[in-house]
Amino acid sequence: MSKTRPNIVFIMTDDHAAHAMSCYGSRINRTPHLDRIASGGMRFDNCFCTNSICTPSRATILAGTYNHVNGVTTLATHMDNRLLTFPKLLRGHGYQTALVGKWHLGQGPAHEPTGFDFWRVLPGQGLYHDPEMIDADGRRTHRGYVTDLITDMSLEWLRGRDRARPFCLLLHHKAPHRHWEPDEKHAHMYDDVEIPEPETFHDDYANRARAAEAAHMRVDRDMNERDWKTAPPEGLTPEAFKSWSYQRYIKDYLRTIASVDDNVGRLLDYLDTEGLSEDTMVVYTSDQGFFLGDHGWFDKRFMYEESLRMPFVVRYPREIAPGSVNEDIITNLDFAPTFLDLAEAPIPEAFQGRSFRPLLRGRPPEDWQTAMYYRYWMHNDGCHNVWAHYGLRTKRYKLIYYYADPLEQEGANGPSFEPEWELFDLEQDPCELCSVYDSPSYAGIVRELTDELHRLQAEAGDRRYRRDAD
Repeated sequence: MSKTRPNIVFIMTDDHAAHAMSCYGSRINRTPHLDRIASGGMRFDNCFCTNSICTPSRATILAGTYNHVNGVTTLATHMDNRLLTFPKLLRGHGYQTALVGKWHLGQGPAHEPTGFDFWRVLPGQGLYHDPEMIDADGRRTHRGYVTDLITDMSLEWLRGRDRARPFCLLLHHKAPHRHWEPDEKHAHMYDDVEIPEPETFHDDYANRARAAEAAHMRVDRDMNERDWKTAPPEGLTPEAFKSWSYQRYIKDYLRTIASVDDNVGRLLDYLDTEGLSEDTMVVYTSDQGFFLGDHGWFDKRFMYEESLRMPFVVRYPREIAPGSVNEDIITNLDFAPTFLDLAEAPIPEAFQGRSFRPLLRGRPPEDWQTAMYYRYWMHNDGCHNVWAHYGLRTKRYKLIYYYADPLEQEGANGPSFEPEWELFDLEQDPCELCSVYDSPSYAGIVRELTDELHRLQAEAGDRRYRRDAD
């Protein structure tokens, strides 16, 4: 194996928020094996998704393009498997490639995985217990817990690989996606523990756009008995019921992550035992963030921090100093070109991200991006009711435009609403509780950021909403 072409193990979970990892300073969780990756490599503190919803984020990661380019704008728009993706390019460049776990980009001949020597995936969301899985030979049920099974199958493929060639393994866990079902080993974790409520748990949605109050993601209003696994106790006050609902939700969420952490440990142990750790780039991320009771919510979709931020820790001893922390902005657009760069494979001009390999080496370029562009297309989806919006995030500020219109996008629904803007000064208001868009003291910042938003939007090849005036 070439010493300059690393193996790549890309571990991705679904809906795992960075603030539920202890290496990110979590108040509510401990993830010792995920922390092994961070302590042995680099933690990125400003990794963001360009559309905080599962299917679109996965398409961006694979294809290296924004969703208006790859066509995967909502959960209802599945990926055309003829698209150019980084696994196809790695495979053409001599890598063995495999995908095990969650796919969530569509089923059938036009949407099933391509570019892999081996693949076995869950249909749709898949099940936590005794899941069906699909591969080139068809569909069958596998007995066991899905997080264990995905790891078992990944290790089996690694053991049978061609040891003379580098490999790229995409190991995609279902957990911790709703509805949260822990395994037997972790079913009673936290039984006698009260999980701390977040600072913004009792947010009243004042001083912001109407979109925040309109969303149907509230822990005390929009969860149900499938989330709680039991009927609520009688006689609770509204505040007590909200706290009870949060405890039921967050404990199961954390229990499913505990299984992920254990299984990441199994994989890391295998790499150590086989002498592969030095030559293998191990990445752990999630397809977006998640609200862990923050603002009183569960789910994602919004451009607010807890939803926008992706965890991203990476270990590659040949290039990354252990215990490193990076605060530069990267996005899921940048994953594909980075993997290709490390594999010494050409990066297609059509890819819209940029390799952050220099950041891994601790040498950020002077012209590295200082802002990122975001767009959520799935207006009023009929369930969570988050309004369509786009925006800009810099190191200090966040500008959001709720155009609140389905725009005839598949998976988006009417009615449309009057557009609104939000501006947050993250230095002064890190919890994003008060928009300063209309504050006279921020008028100059508004003009500057609006121009930058439109510039990035045009650079991405996207179009502004018709009522977003210059």
